[in-house]
Amino acid sequence: MKPLHPETIAIRLQTERTEQKEHSTPMFLTSSFLYDSAEDMAAAFSTESPEVNIYTRFSNPTVDEFINKIAGLEGAEDGIATGTGMAAVFSTFMAFLSKGDHIISASAVFGSTHTILTKYLKRWGIEYSYFEMSKPETIEAMVKPNTKMLYVETPSNPGLDIIDIEFVAAVCKKHNILLVVDNCFATPAVQQPIKYGADLVLHSATKFIDGQGRVLGGVVVGRKELIHELYLFVRNTGPSMSPFNAWILSKSLETLFVRMERHAASALQLARQLNGNNKLSWVKYPFLESHPQYAIAKKQMSNGGGIITFELKGGVESGRKFLNALQMISMTNNLGDSRTIASHPASTTHSKLSEEERQAVGISTGLIRVSVGLEHPDDILNDILQALEKC
Repeated sequence: MKPLHPETIAIRLQTERTEQKEHSTPMFLTSSFLYDSAEDMAAAFSTESPEVNIYTRFSNPTVDEFINKIAGLEGAEDGIATGTGMAAVFSTFMAFLSKGDHIISASAVFGSTHTILTKYLKRWGIEYSYFEMSKPETIEAMVKPNTKMLYVETPSNPGLDIIDIEFVAAVCKKHNILLVVDNCFATPAVQQPIKYGADLVLHSATKFIDGQGRVLGGVVVGRKELIHELYLFVRNTGPSMSPFNAWILSKSLETLFVRMERHAASALQLARQLNGNNKLSWVKYPFLESHPQYAIAKKQMSNGGGIITFELKGGVESGRKFLNALQMISMTNNLGDSRTIASHPASTTHSKLSEEERQAVGISTGLIRVSVGLEHPDDILNDILQALEKC
């Protein structure tokens, strides 16, 4: 049989069927696993392989199915799942960075990632440097003898900045630096960073991978030897994914491609209809021709994803009026849901950044992030337009 397409892998890759001949994959809700003999038990503990099921903190068949699906979709050799997206970020930093090391990161990163880089890593003597997503040519000058990792989100949260993964991968390869890409906004249905040279790719599975705002989860995929190091860290420190969440997420992957197509089609339509609105200073979307990195987005993404941002004239006061006037769209601190969500990053997800730091990464006081859901696009547009009239 010919190799399967990614859309088929997301549906057909399952845990080996049990003697019950189930069609839908079961959940293995167990904390531990049995052995046939004392010798088998001793042998299991003599290895550090996740392929031997000992304890669900180490590995679990349901979690393995989810990992294997993401790895297959991203073109990776292996992966590890965590309880949350931020656990995936922190575990990746801790597994590969030590005292005296240096990490280069895009300044346009999620608020909690910024806090880890600026507040917590320095407790262990790990340095960081920020570069602007719009100036990737400045990265190489930041490389030091102790630089071990480069970290980027593309598209970034919430500014939707795009970086040429192939370009930064070449810099990393030249200097033997690990390239870690947060692919949460795009998902493997839209972008596969490993294809362009990334070493590790991570996701907050809580977002588009789940797709309905039900469970938390994180996942990291990449080369087998790198994932083994990360597996040992997660196994011993415990930020593991629960089998129940893994089952939900694995089933969610079966609809990921069709969902992302709908999210992206509606988001592009919405961005074009809002572009030029007299209540807005600008509208930003990766596949909108006015996006500063439009050509790069078209090169490495199959569509523009499900997030748009725009800036309200009138700043924070207009932002509050807009959000309070919404009638259908949800106001919550999440994204990637089947329901459209609007948020104000400056006062929520990125509120821990100083005003100067927010301005540096394009988060103005009037910026609104919209996670475009699966409702009819006309209904989403009508709610936004009536709310804009009240600003």
